[in-house]
Amino acid sequence: MTYRNLLKITTALLLAVLVSSCACRLKPLNGSAAQVDPNPLTLVGTQIPGQVRLTLPAKWCHKRAIVNITPQLRYAGTSVTGQTVTIQGENVRDNYQTISYERGGSVIVPFAFEYKPGMEQSDLYLTFTATIKGKKVNLPAIKVARGTIMTAGLASISDVTPALARDAFQRVIKEQYTADLKFLINRAEVRAAELNKREVKDWQDVVDNAYQVPNQEVDIEIQAYASPDGAQDFNERLSAQRERNTSSVVARQLGKKKIEVNAHYTAEDWDGFQKLLEASNIQDKELVLRVLSMYPDPEDREREIRNLSHVFTQLADEILPELRRSRLNANVRIIGKSDDELKMFMAQRPGRLTIEEILYTATLYDNAKDQMNAYQQATQLYPKDYRAYNNIGTLYLAQGNYEQAANYFAKAQKIQPNAASNMNEALLALNRGDLAEAQRLMGSAVEVPEAGQGIGLLQMHEGKYADAIRSFGNTPSNTLAIAQIMQGQYADATRTLAAVAQPNGETAYLKAVVAARTNDLQALISNLRSAIAQDRSYALRAQRDLEFAAFSQTPEFVALVK
Repeated sequence: MTYRNLLKITTALLLAVLVSSCACRLKPLNGSAAQVDPNPLTLVGTQIPGQVRLTLPAKWCHKRAIVNITPQLRYAGTSVTGQTVTIQGENVRDNYQTISYERGGSVIVPFAFEYKPGMEQSDLYLTFTATIKGKKVNLPAIKVARGTIMTAGLASISDVTPALARDAFQRVIKEQYTADLKFLINRAEVRAAELNKREVKDWQDVVDNAYQVPNQEVDIEIQAYASPDGAQDFNERLSAQRERNTSSVVARQLGKKKIEVNAHYTAEDWDGFQKLLEASNIQDKELVLRVLSMYPDPEDREREIRNLSHVFTQLADEILPELRRSRLNANVRIIGKSDDELKMFMAQRPGRLTIEEILYTATLYDNAKDQMNAYQQATQLYPKDYRAYNNIGTLYLAQGNYEQAANYFAKAQKIQPNAASNMNEALLALNRGDLAEAQRLMGSAVEVPEAGQGIGLLQMHEGKYADAIRSFGNTPSNTLAIAQIMQGQYADATRTLAAVAQPNGETAYLKAVVAARTNDLQALISNLRSAIAQDRSYALRAQRDLEFAAFSQTPEFVALVK
């Protein structure tokens, strides 16, 4: 063998070893091989979800390789990992996704990280553990995305109206008192025995008392009837005469009292007949009721009922006498204290107020101090009524004192489990991230008027923004606008934010977010300036907020947030 031939053989062997060595390696990937959706990452409800499509080049995946790919979110000096996806080479006999050596391929790596504070400044990596023929191969991690949009995280319980346990206060309480004057068959005279009955005497006392008491008003209604037996024209005249005689007696009793009296009569009281019959124990009443339904004409009805001779006797004894009457109605209206009187009593003599009056009076104040005093008075005077405890809790909730709020909601629930406290406790559960407990409690609170806001916020935390928009209804709020922003409904969000009843720094900040998403630099700067003027912390948030990434180098933005 010549020297030249030996050199050729040696060179060939070295090349073979080199090629073999390269074939046993998995070349490092870079971030350009990954397509992240969404990018930047976005908080949705309480999670940061998405997926990475990783494209693997031809001749990358060794035919005997197994590669585990794990998404990892790094933030604030720590990290969380998602679910691993595994791929395999063509000669691996397993059930993972196979990647062709000659053609390459792509793999989808989904992820959903539970949000933790600090994740707004984060980096998304893909990490790898790999083997070839069972031997470990080192494959470095690659960074595929940077930062997270946290706009959805602005939705909070501070923008939701807690559920009040409401009062049943009525300024005017209406009461009706009745008494009947009975007549003999075919007669219209008002008998002394009827006027001296206990129920009529009591009725007269009610009228006299209501007339004399300063905070009561009364009017009288007289309704005279004839029973539906006999000729209709006769009953017409008879009931009219009974009405006149009754009105005359009532007028004498009232004397000089200025009380409005309205009188009416009904010739044949078929309605009263049917009601008494239905409530009676008459054996064949169903037969009579059937006659009433079959014959609308009064004379036909009376004829057919009289033909039921065995029944008519009972009707004549038990039902018809009760229908020969004049009914006296006293309509009494009790006028409650005025708002000024209620406030005066609350300040000077709260013990003279009912629980309903105290709870109502609390709603007349426009400051938390007076409201708190009213509710505390209620707990002292009416300790077994849960409503004041719940309402004290709502005041603490509005102040951000969640511990005290929870204590008072618990006290209310101990006295009486109730829907208002359920909703308020659901808000506290949302605030501490207990979604399951919030769902359970909110399910028992759907009847309260504020439930739409609470349910909407719950749906926001679940990432159900379209449902949240429906739940919030037509009441403008920052949280409704956030849901609309997350749905890409920027025109609706603009209208909502413009209509917020009490706009604050967050309102202006959200207007700036909408402006950024619609590429309106002038509106962005104007609204962000307003937000920072109300709360300087929005400057630091804006510096880090990826909503403004496209404008972060503009001179106006830099000058505003520095």
